[in-house]
Amino acid sequence: MAQPLELRARALHSLLETDPAAKTAEVAALCAAHARGATGLAPDAALAAPAGIPGRPARPELVPPRLVGRRSMATPEGRAMLVHALAHIEFNAVNLALDAVWRFPGMPPAYYGDWLRVAGEEARHFEMLCAHLATLGFAYGDFPGHDSLWEMVGKTSGDVLARMALVPRTLEARGLDAIPPLRAKLAQAGDLAAAAILDVLLRDEVGHVEIGNRWYLYLCGLRGLEPVSTYEALTVRYGAPVLKGPFNIEARRQAGFSEAELARFA
Repeated sequence: MAQPLELRARALHSLLETDPAAKTAEVAALCAAHARGATGLAPDAALAAPAGIPGRPARPELVPPRLVGRRSMATPEGRAMLVHALAHIEFNAVNLALDAVWRFPGMPPAYYGDWLRVAGEEARHFEMLCAHLATLGFAYGDFPGHDSLWEMVGKTSGDVLARMALVPRTLEARGLDAIPPLRAKLAQAGDLAAAAILDVLLRDEVGHVEIGNRWYLYLCGLRGLEPVSTYEALTVRYGAPVLKGPFNIEARRQAGFSEAELARFA
């Protein structure tokens, strides 16, 4: 019988891959191997962090968020800039899901399966957006991007509780709020294909944020911590951005935010 693939080591290998097409193909292959039971976990094994994390291509150029550029829906190029920005977010999301798989030993097996599933879905989102970008006459890398999402991944690399609190349930949850108005703009501009892609993104992102919420609550219970006050303390300690509305309350409810948290958002 073939030796099972070590899931966390393979996730790290995929994370280090710099070519987007090769990375998404590797993620798809790893998801398929996991689905057929061909992966395993080395018990509580800590893996050394190599140089080159995360693997990404030379383009797009990474700039401060204020320099990414304005996105007018009035022209194909303006819509392409928006689609490119979304593709860049999804590419980063593939990397952060892979990082969540390999970096933190000692979690239950379901944790690794959950984040591998997220990596696979984010990879499909990236491919969908890149395919649509090509219909507009552009490719991933043609516009600049920023690195805000990965900066918080780096800050929380030493604590899985902080990672779950501040990446999926803070930064990624902002997508639940941002996608509906972006979808409306694209539909109003006549780009119904892009609007349909955003419908898929919103549906899946609810599930991704729910995974972050679920494992955050699990870790709080494991450590005997009160979730709401712990979250507030973590946002201060790690310099998380202050969230501003409007908020997609129903999507956040579906993603597992408590009614006490939702009342604060409202």
